[in-house]
Amino acid sequence: MGSECRKDNQNVYFRARKEAAEYNDKLQSREGAAELLGVSPSTLADYELGNTKFIPVDKVVLMADLYNKPELKNGYCKHECPIGRNLPIATKTCSIEGIALRILKELDDDCVMQIKKKLVEITEDGKIDEGEVEDMKEILAKLDDLALTISELRIAGNKALRNYEDK
Repeated sequence: MGSECRKDNQNVYFRARKEAAEYNDKLQSREGAAELLGVSPSTLADYELGNTKFIPVDKVVLMADLYNKPELKNGYCKHECPIGRNLPIATKTCSIEGIALRILKELDDDCVMQIKKKLVEITEDGKIDEGEVEDMKEILAKLDDLALTISELRIAGNKALRNYEDK
């Protein structure tokens, strides 16, 4: 097995290492990255080529930290964990400005008041009636959207803080 992936490799771990190599020369080679991760170059190749069905969680955490790609952890939870598959977890980064604007829009006072009012109406009797099901689904969908946006902000914020701390 060669020491590098083909140029068209779209594996998330390969791309993350290559992007991180811009600020850490040791990550240019699979051998250098494998040494820092405490795995063999062939094991790292298996991760990067998609030959390993399940990558150990501790290695994903190490890669996320070493490559400054917190979205690797989220991606693992979203795609590998049967529990995380159904949760609103961001797996990519966006501009922090765009994320902030979406959060401000989703937390608009009128929108929040409407959700609060509907939630009180639905839950005041301690049960969800048939006529309240659609409203509850709508509330949960809005909360999922907000949770996803918050998850994106956590990724972008953690990356920015790590870049700031590394200076």
